[in-house]
Parts: sequence; structure tokens; C-alpha cells
Amino acid sequence: MIASATDIAKAVRTKECSAKEVAAQCLARIESTDGNTHAFLRISGEKAIERARQVDEAIARGEDPGPLAGVPIAVKDNICTVGGTTTCGSKILEKFESRYDAHVAQRLQAAGAVIVGKTNLDEFGMGSSTENTATATTCNPWNASRVAGGSSGGSAAAVAARMVPAAIGSDTGGSIRQPASFCSVVGLKGTYGRVSRYGLVAYGSSLDQIGPLAVEARDVALLMGVIAGHDRRDSTSVDAEVPDYVAGLDDPLDGLRIGISEEYLGEGLDEEVRGCVMAAIENLKTRGASVVPIHLPHMNYAIACYYVIVTAEASSNLARFDGVHYGHRTPEPKDMIDMYASSRGEGFGAEVKRRIMLGTYALSSGYYDAYYLKALKVRTLIRRDFEEAFQSVDAIASPVAPTPAFTIGEKTEDPLAMYLSDIYTISANLAGICAISVPCGFSGAGLPIGLQLMGPAFGEGKLLSVAHQYQQATDHHEQVPPASSTD
Repeated sequence: MIASATDIAKAVRTKECSAKEVAAQCLARIESTDGNTHAFLRISGEKAIERARQVDEAIARGEDPGPLAGVPIAVKDNICTVGGTTTCGSKILEKFESRYDAHVAQRLQAAGAVIVGKTNLDEFGMGSSTENTATATTCNPWNASRVAGGSSGGSAAAVAARMVPAAIGSDTGGSIRQPASFCSVVGLKGTYGRVSRYGLVAYGSSLDQIGPLAVEARDVALLMGVIAGHDRRDSTSVDAEVPDYVAGLDDPLDGLRIGISEEYLGEGLDEEVRGCVMAAIENLKTRGASVVPIHLPHMNYAIACYYVIVTAEASSNLARFDGVHYGHRTPEPKDMIDMYASSRGEGFGAEVKRRIMLGTYALSSGYYDAYYLKALKVRTLIRRDFEEAFQSVDAIASPVAPTPAFTIGEKTEDPLAMYLSDIYTISANLAGICAISVPCGFSGAGLPIGLQLMGPAFGEGKLLSVAHQYQQATDHHEQVPPASSTD
């Protein structure tokens, strides 16, 4: 079974094993496991072995290959990498090959990581179940009849099934944290601007953020330290010092103030989820934390606000896929208008079309002020709610999702029900703050449940410390799903 990223890097660096051996083991694990999970869209076997060989050669020369020496990493397929396709889970990009690596991919490889493949996702990141994909639905490793969450379902499932020690996802409204919760792994969405979006195929530009997933918070801290930092190619990247997240994991929790808002514990919350989340909060209290009631008065408007803003941005961002420059082009268009319409009609899936139409409507003349401008004003109010709350608390605890993983096909015919799966996560994206999901228990049916911790801007270090120390006191993350129990 694949070890942790921290342990692999240490073993490769000290020559207890070679990076090539680790890569070969990882690739064999994927081959034997992913047939039923469908976490990967593409495996980069030969490239991974060659990259691992380069790491081994660097070590043989006495060089330090970096903090991720020989660590196999899976990358969500909306993040550009050279050498193979970047499809975004869409037919419109099924043959697209990027000519450059995303900033995050560059950082990973510079740190000695070995990218082994690209993972499945809801098309362009639009979904909460990894069912809205041009290929096969990703199944939850804990129960193949359940979704893995979305849109980073492939990344979460690959980590949960122990195919890779860590993966990279993107989070526009919960797309790292919700699948992390459904699959019982740790997933971190950093502060907006903390990680460069250069090379991330844009969905909602003011909301998108790249982040890591792993079984342990320690590994998430290790990866975050590698991928975070300023990048001049991304105008929204913040030029702020990146702390040593790993070094701060054991900072004492004495005096930690955890905010609890009734807005996150109301109608629609599954009682088993509520029980696990409250038990996790009680556990943190025994480690020195205190609970402070807070009020976030505008959270009830978050879903409506989010789906106006994100669809408007999607409408704008996806206008570039027109059948002219790159991507799918209809074979025999009658004229230019037919080429545009048919290429997009054939290339985009139903959910992507729905969001483009919603966003185009919200931005259209006569409706811009009524919808988009009003949503931006509500977003400001939501951000202010968090700013005020963080005057009295250090972190805010909540569920990640209203329920454990739902059945595949259960919500595909009801878009609103699917959208409500993100009701507890989207507010962090709207406010631009950091948030993490950490496993906190299981339902009676054996399905994972996650605890969400939200922190102020650039408060990732504190969240990682809380998550790590919670994991030190619990064993939820040590449980292995059936998809991984053959070893």
C-alpha cells in the first residue's frame, strides 16, 4: 500500500528505496485498483518512470531533489501539463494538448515530485459528484454505488483508494473539500491568491483556487508549502511570504477560539453528520480549544449569490471555446455561425450548457443590475460577516456537506438538489478565505463524514495545525476503504 508523502520523500532521500521503485509500485497500484473507481483519465506511466529516474540520479550526484523527492502525485485534469491531454473532462477538449505546465505543476516537479497522471472531474469543474464528465463517473472507494463528490472527485478517490499518497485539485465552491469529506481524506482550499492559477483552465476566475488532498494533514501541509507563493503570471497571486506549514503543525491549541454558527447547523443537515461534527468539536475542546457562538446573517443568500456570480464568470471564460483556436470543431459547418453553435453544442455537456445560459442571461442587458450587480453586493456582505466573526474567533467549524456521499444518479435530474450539496462550502470561496476538510467519522452505513474548518485570509497554518492535532487524537483517517483492502 502507498505510504504517506512525507515518508516516501524521506525514504527516497535517504536511499531506503528509489524513486523509480516507488513510481513503479504506484503505477501497479493504479492499474490494479482504478478499473472499478475511474479516478484517472490518463496515466503517464513512461513519463513518470523517467521523471523518477531523474530524481534518483540527482540523489546519486549528492543533490537534494526537493521536499517531495520521488513522491507520486495525481493532478486534476483542468490543470495544464505538458505531454498528453488536458481535457477538463469535456468532449470539447478531448484532444487538447497543453504546450506549457501550470505554475503548480512546475512547482511540484521542481520539488522532486513525480506526476503519475491526470484525474477525473465534473466537466470544467461544474458539478458536485464527478458525474458531469465526458467519460465514466468516478465511484466512491468506500461504496462503489456512491459518488466520490466533485468536482475534484478523481483526485479525492485516488488518494482515498491509496493509489497515490497525494493529489492536486481545484476548488471553486467546495470542489476540494466536498469530495475530501465524501472520501475520508484531507483537502485544503487556500486563501484566494495564495496559490497561482496560471495554467488552471478558468471556470469562475474570482473563485477558483488550487489546493492539495492527502490522507494526512501533515502531507497537505508539505504540499501546500511547495505550491503556495507569488507568481507574476497570475495577476491575482498575492506576494506574501509562505510560512513553513509543516513546522507549525504542533503549535499548541490552548486558547484556540472556534466559532459555531447556527446558519451551518439548521434545516437539511443529516443528524449523523451533525453528530460527527459536534463530536469533533468536543474533541478539540479537550485539547485546549473553546467554542464561541457566532452569527453569519447573510449565509442564507450564499447559494443564490454564488450561482449568479459563478455562472456569469463561466459564460465569459468558456466563450473562448468556439471551434476556432483549439478544441472540438464540428466536421462540416454550413457557415461561421453554424461552426460556433454546432462546435459548442456538440462539445459541451448538459450542465456546462445550463451554466453558460444562466450566466449569459445574468449578464445580459436589462438584467445585469438585477442579478449580477446585486450578487456582487451580497458577496461583499458575506465577506464582511466573516471579517467580523474573525474578530472574536480563530476558526469557524461546520459540516462540509449536508449528507454523506449520495447514490450515483440520485441528483442528476435535479440540478438544484445537486447545487445544495455545496451549501456549506461556497461561502468560503465567496469571501476568499481559507478552509479545510478533515475526516471526523462515519455514518451508520460506513460512509465518511468530514469536518470543515474555515480561517481568515492566509490562516492556512492554523487550520493545518488544528487538523493535524485532531488526526493525532483520532483514527478516522487511518481507516481504509474496501477498494484498498486487497493489499
